[in-house]
Amino acid sequence: MKPLFLLLALAFGLGTTVSAGPAVIECWLVEDAGRGRLAKKPAALLLRQGSGRVPPRPDLDPELYLKVHDPAGALQAAFRRYPRSAPAPHCEMSRYVPLPASANWANDLTPEKSCPRSLDGTWFMVSMSSPVLSVSSLLRLQSEPQPEPALITMATAVLTVLTHTPITRVRLGQDALLDLSFAYMLPTPEATTSLASGPPPFGLEWRRQHQGKGHLLLAANPGLDGQMPPARDGAVAFAAWDDNEPLGPWTGNGTLWLPAVRPFQEGAYMATIHLPYLQGQVTLELAVQKPPKVSMMPAPLVWAAPGEAPPELLCLVSHFYPPEGLEVKWELRGGPEGSFQKGENWLSALRQHSDGSVSLTGHLQLPPVTSAQHGARYACRVHHPSLPALGRSAEVTLEVAGHSGPSLEDGVGLFLSAFLLLGLLKALGWAAAYLSTSKESKKKAQ
Repeated sequence: MKPLFLLLALAFGLGTTVSAGPAVIECWLVEDAGRGRLAKKPAALLLRQGSGRVPPRPDLDPELYLKVHDPAGALQAAFRRYPRSAPAPHCEMSRYVPLPASANWANDLTPEKSCPRSLDGTWFMVSMSSPVLSVSSLLRLQSEPQPEPALITMATAVLTVLTHTPITRVRLGQDALLDLSFAYMLPTPEATTSLASGPPPFGLEWRRQHQGKGHLLLAANPGLDGQMPPARDGAVAFAAWDDNEPLGPWTGNGTLWLPAVRPFQEGAYMATIHLPYLQGQVTLELAVQKPPKVSMMPAPLVWAAPGEAPPELLCLVSHFYPPEGLEVKWELRGGPEGSFQKGENWLSALRQHSDGSVSLTGHLQLPPVTSAQHGARYACRVHHPSLPALGRSAEVTLEVAGHSGPSLEDGVGLFLSAFLLLGLLKALGWAAAYLSTSKESKKKAQ
């Protein structure tokens, strides 16, 4: 059974009006120019031609104007789902030479170190990235540019590796799922004679980039016997082909699952698919977040006399991550216009917690208040990358002593209190008189 994205590609292919993605991807060929310099040449990938002729591109070298044949449908499906509002993907190309995998655990993929003749020819590695996807595709070019109807070179997408979650944001302590899929088609019909029926063996490798170095997180070699390095951080990969067609194309899944992520696990992740003599790689970013809790002290009321400064206000911002990007602002709500003077404010040092989150306290020392500020509400508003644009806030109400006389409700309450107190005193008097009378009666009786 073909995967879902191939079915989507078929459904979308019924009409071009539903296509949201670009038909042409503008790209750059990056080559070594010597002495540590890089040279860049413009290129373009024609993904869909439509019913008309191939649009001419006299500004491009014909070898770098590529009409892409995508037998597995992975590129077509990815870009047909591309949102219209998303920016155009950044695309770079480089020349590629098929080679055996360099990792020792992947040696079983290539028992013969010499590259088969079926992989001869010109190859390009194309890398495309945007906020909504990251794609790596190995393209094998035909030998000669096509003269009609325009100077363009035919290229076949042999191996495509992609993710629809190039940037994954997960809450601290929750599980993370890093999406990865791949598709493969034999580069030439002659290649079928050297392979058994069904998809070829493959290797999956996940690495985390930290301080400029890639640390192996997980390696898998489904269907092959070999000593594999142990997985780290509880990582699990869904490494398998999705179908078992005799001659392809084939699609597979390499999604990575990380349980209960911690701050040290955020950063860049590199996913590599190893096939015999071919490799494709994409990079993903994992961001760990935890929104802060916000409260104030003293709460819910703060008292002050006219002409005196209220107690220091504390804004407690607790258990958030990352530490960067936090902002604390003080506001006055409901007070007379122009009456808010911020006074002196500062932030405490960060306090670390066992789960990797941090806390801090915002301090505000207000100047003396007036009676006109009675009932005003002081608020601290916190902004953080894990929060919505409006942030999160907490507030306290200012009560100024002697601001007003007792209200009607206060008078009724005082009257009832006095009435009850008078009744209690009378009851106590009656009880004392009763006890005294009882004692005198007992003495007379004796």
